[in-house]
Amino acid sequence: MSVQLPQGVEILAPFTPEFESILSADALAFVAKLHRKFEGTRRELLARRVLRQAELDAGRLPDFLPETAAVRAGDWQIAPLPADLLDRRVEITGPVERKMMINALNSGAKSFMADFEDSNCPSWENQISGQINVRDAYRKTISFTSPEGKQYALNDTIATLILRPRGWHLMEKHVKVDGEIVSGALFDFALSFFHNIHYLVGEGRATYYYLPKMESHLEARLWNDVFVFAQDELSVPQGTIKATVLIETILAAFEMDEILYELREHSSGLNAGRWDYIFSCIKKFKNNKDFCLANRGAITMTVPFMRAYALLLLKTCHKRQAPAIGGMAALIPIKNDPVANEKALGGVKADKDRDAGDGYDGGWVAHPGLVPVAMEAFSAVLGDAPNQIGKQRDDVVVKASDLLNFQPEAPITEAGMKLNIDVGIQYLGSWISGNGCVPIHNLMEDAATAEISRAQIWQWIRSPKGVLDDGRKVTQELFAAFHAEVVAELKAKLGSRWTRQYEDAARMFAELTSSDDFVEFLTLPGYDYID
Repeated sequence: MSVQLPQGVEILAPFTPEFESILSADALAFVAKLHRKFEGTRRELLARRVLRQAELDAGRLPDFLPETAAVRAGDWQIAPLPADLLDRRVEITGPVERKMMINALNSGAKSFMADFEDSNCPSWENQISGQINVRDAYRKTISFTSPEGKQYALNDTIATLILRPRGWHLMEKHVKVDGEIVSGALFDFALSFFHNIHYLVGEGRATYYYLPKMESHLEARLWNDVFVFAQDELSVPQGTIKATVLIETILAAFEMDEILYELREHSSGLNAGRWDYIFSCIKKFKNNKDFCLANRGAITMTVPFMRAYALLLLKTCHKRQAPAIGGMAALIPIKNDPVANEKALGGVKADKDRDAGDGYDGGWVAHPGLVPVAMEAFSAVLGDAPNQIGKQRDDVVVKASDLLNFQPEAPITEAGMKLNIDVGIQYLGSWISGNGCVPIHNLMEDAATAEISRAQIWQWIRSPKGVLDDGRKVTQELFAAFHAEVVAELKAKLGSRWTRQYEDAARMFAELTSSDDFVEFLTLPGYDYID
């Protein structure tokens, strides 16, 4: 290792010569500055999450905050958007893997969210290679040659690049500052910003982020403080950073105005992160005896609590001149089955037609093959206009009770339980093996859907309403029996692909689901399984 590490910084992982270009002394010094300034606040906010959960467990229901009523009533707006964020009618997402990034940037989508978070396994190799890939993508020098010799390079016209760092709860275990492990969020942001912002400003461009998993406007305030400090530290103008917040927790849904307000100089809107939102509802109300959701497949964007959330997000954004971006269409094209493929594409079209008709400015897809379908749906409404921000939804009135109207409660089925187990084990097995973006049963799964899978069964076991449609109560014993059946089926199906990682995944899924202590995020214990 030729890099002279800054005082107090330790790297607990191997360096390659290529990695040294990212993990330079100056870049690591910047990481250390952010850690020393903001780590205390980050920990306080995570402790606040624990207190909020205790209140929910005690029966207190969330509501709009009385202390921020003036913010909700005010007539403020976010700062004007840069030109390349005005039209986001289709956004594609995927991990920061080199070939995937090239394909996504070339996909015809308006934006590409390059993900250091839920669709990316956070191994040391993936995180630092991802930073190299991001650097090369910004400079349009990124290329890839497959083992078969196929060449991949960027087209002349590519999607706008938006990065998603890890959430506040995740750590980067391979880096310590003053003996403390650093935040994954600060690490991902610091390296991407440090290495690229001066190049981008020189090109008349800026750097854009997606911010995940927040539970309050105070967590948004921390991000804003980080942005202000980082821009001052690197001598770039304030407002050079723009960030879209994923509203993917039930608590954040009650603070959408406040989140936009905290980030108003750096905001580029909100996104309806539907899968994590469902997981959040289960997690936050897991001990509420009146709460119980049906099979995952029954929880669509048209059920009461999801519809209320989607419309409130849209209304809130447009009132503040902010983009409202719809959530993920997880369906992917199905090869060799035209009938099933047509059905899948029809589902994506219906999803995007609804969002576009409601007034959303764009939506997510997980596969390049879905870009034309989504583009057609939004373009049919938008025409030549870049967005629908002018479409105010004053007709939308959403009360706290609407956000908490958790329907449907049925059906809960044996097939639904087994599907949860199947998806959870397959995803975790792939994640531990280093891949965080996995096609399973014609859906592109990431950590959020695996979270739903294990959280639902955990809650069904403990809820008096956790009863199958055939009358059987969901119990630890029933789960264990189904788990054994699914594992046997997966072993037979995967054959030689059933590796030690899948054995670990099956055991981990069983432990997470059976333990009386609900683990906040499966990626926390999962992180121990990867290098």
